[in-house]
Amino acid sequence: MNTQLTAGSSSDGTADSDDSGDHEKTDSSHSEANQRNNTRLTRASLRLSQSSQDVKLAAERDESPPRTPTGNAPSSESDIDISSPNASHDESVTKDQKDSGSDPSHRPKRRRFHESYNFNMKCPTPGCNSLGHLTGKHERHFSISGCPLYHNLSADECKVKAIEREKQEEERSQGQNEENRHATRHQAPTPRQVRYKEKVMEMRKRRDSGLTKDQKEKYMEHRQTHGTTREPLLENITSDYDLELFRKAQARAAEDLEKLRLQGQITEGSNMIKTILFGRYELDTWYHSPYPEEYARLGRLYICEFCLKYMKSQTILRRHMAKCVWKHPPGDEVYRKGAISVFEVDGKKNKIYCQNLCLLAKLFLDHKTLYYDVEPFLFYVMTEADNTGCHLVGYFSKEKNSFLNYNVSCILTMPQYMRQGYGKMLIDFSYLLSKVEEKVGSPERPLSDLGLISYRSYWKEVLLRYMCNFKGKEISIKEISQETAVNPVDIVSTLQSLQMLKYWKGKHLVLKRQDLIDEWKAKETKRGNNNKTIDPSSLKWTPPKGT
Repeated sequence: MNTQLTAGSSSDGTADSDDSGDHEKTDSSHSEANQRNNTRLTRASLRLSQSSQDVKLAAERDESPPRTPTGNAPSSESDIDISSPNASHDESVTKDQKDSGSDPSHRPKRRRFHESYNFNMKCPTPGCNSLGHLTGKHERHFSISGCPLYHNLSADECKVKAIEREKQEEERSQGQNEENRHATRHQAPTPRQVRYKEKVMEMRKRRDSGLTKDQKEKYMEHRQTHGTTREPLLENITSDYDLELFRKAQARAAEDLEKLRLQGQITEGSNMIKTILFGRYELDTWYHSPYPEEYARLGRLYICEFCLKYMKSQTILRRHMAKCVWKHPPGDEVYRKGAISVFEVDGKKNKIYCQNLCLLAKLFLDHKTLYYDVEPFLFYVMTEADNTGCHLVGYFSKEKNSFLNYNVSCILTMPQYMRQGYGKMLIDFSYLLSKVEEKVGSPERPLSDLGLISYRSYWKEVLLRYMCNFKGKEISIKEISQETAVNPVDIVSTLQSLQMLKYWKGKHLVLKRQDLIDEWKAKETKRGNNNKTIDPSSLKWTPPKGT
């Protein structure tokens, strides 16, 4: 208590007395106040210096957690799971700060923006720390196009090459300025241009006719070690002049992409594939799909409508179509009526096809999370046949062993076939399989917006048809479920939305609304026979073993 009072009086600085004891006490109190002020200044400066050091170290070190791959690496989830940086940085408080009792609670807030910047943006090349840039003009990169490691270079080598390119460009511009002073409209090549042309021809002549045995072994070892995560070794494959031209073009393209990224026109994880060419249709995409970056950054993708292989250009697609032997999906044809067929494709037996199908579907689905782990699923692909082959209409996937009796995991109708009744056919087919299995099914949640609309429309139609044909006096939701294979929860929610379920005197009553039934009859009569219904007699299918 005495110490606190003394410290309080010394902070005023007004104690003054002729008594030597009081004078000594005042001097000591002044010295204590100065010492406390100096301590506060020291702590404040220590916090500022520590914060600046942490920001600097965060830029120089790579402390980002691994991201979910967006290329060909196997992954069962699409969402990127990034751990919070707060826990690791709370432990970064120095021992001196703990001893001094300073409160660093504000420090994570000061660094959080910079830390989230590092955590959310990281080069996808394995083993890369995102430092350096292929152009040699930036300190960091966040894509394969600007990754020195992917191009088998170091950050310092990229800077050296950037300086050399600037010197060559400067010399070239000076030479052009001198030539343009005396240029005429039909001037012959200048001596400088002739010398340069002869130099290029000589460099191309000196190129070796082929690779030596040691070089081939080196290239094969590099390919086996890194696969598609690194660019192939290009030395001695062509002349030094042509290789340098290729490197310049790469650096220029990387610089253009970096400018677009800085302007906000391209962001990491954004939907860079804007359109796809699929058969005779050009489709605008709706959502991002994790295609490999070398394809996604093109903005437009070319996809074979039969094998679903994706390509970079129309020329490659045209050559592929001339050689592609596929005219229908792989697997067993389990349903056919007219031009409509349904193929059962096993994700384990036809893994590549199913993965490509999932990547294609993600372009039009927001909540889809399955891309690469396709082995536990069966895919039922609906097609429409003509003289050129079976064209993809839509599909739904289904777990081989679902503990919750989900009969649909993911469902999609291709945009060019939407609003034509094909979505309802896919849903009806999924419930037909549940009837054959003698199970009650329900779609896996969450449903997309379009999926929810389609299912509610289907459930409404099923219930109204049942009510129309029902002749008894008492109706049971359990009986409806057993006959239609629709989950009782879905039946109750549909009855509530139609205002056909009422609670009266302690009991739930199902009301038979004749107005809704008459309205449904009128629509059925107007629709007529449009062949957009599933015929159970055309199904040739037995439940897979283990289901």
